[in-house]
Amino acid sequence: MATGISTLRLWLLRAMYALISVGLGLTIWPLILTPPVSADEGSVIHALLGALAVMAALGVRYPLKMLPLLLFELLWKVLWIVASALPLWAGDGLDAYGTETFFACLMGVVLVPLVVPWAYVRAQYFQAAGDPRRRPAQVPAREPT
Repeated sequence: MATGISTLRLWLLRAMYALISVGLGLTIWPLILTPPVSADEGSVIHALLGALAVMAALGVRYPLKMLPLLLFELLWKVLWIVASALPLWAGDGLDAYGTETFFACLMGVVLVPLVVPWAYVRAQYFQAAGDPRRRPAQVPAREPT
């Protein structure tokens, strides 16, 4: 498949997926495998991040097909920083958890844009024709004569 994406860029994407998968695998999966004390927002966040780790592992094999995952990763981190971390930091300041999370998210906000092939994203997700809204009508098979 000729995509115009360099081999180096594909390996950088793979490295980013591996970093996400291994990082979340080491920090989140032990929490998932430990029986929860309650079904609170923490358990929901752990489940979401655990699924993200598994999907990122797929990105190691399919770096271009899994690009929406990196875009999701970038978007949620930017949203959290802008909507939560910065207002708190400008006000009373961040607590220890907020500070640690802020720097972890900031790392993603810096690294993900460096590895994403933005011209490919623009061509595939913003300029390409969308999928049809309904299935095309089936053409009846001809009887052999």
